[in-house]
Amino acid sequence: MITLRFDPELENSIQRTAELLGISKSELIRKSVAEYLSKLSKPSPWELGREYFGKYASGQTSLSADRKLLLKKRIMARRK
Repeated sequence: MITLRFDPELENSIQRTAELLGISKSELIRKSVAEYLSKLSKPSPWELGREYFGKYASGQTSLSADRKLLLKKRIMARRK
């Protein structure tokens, strides 16, 4: 058994949410902790795709910073 103490604002929020969902405060907290723990055990999208990010890199390191200038150059090149 675990005993928790919450600040009054958080406890009121838990109470209101539990009432809206029609469950007890304990059930809401159990479900919340279970969901939190399940998210911790799942790899993040970054971890899942780490080997693919940057795989087809252009070699240009300032694409996001210079995006407007690069786009303008491409548009002007097509007009010529």
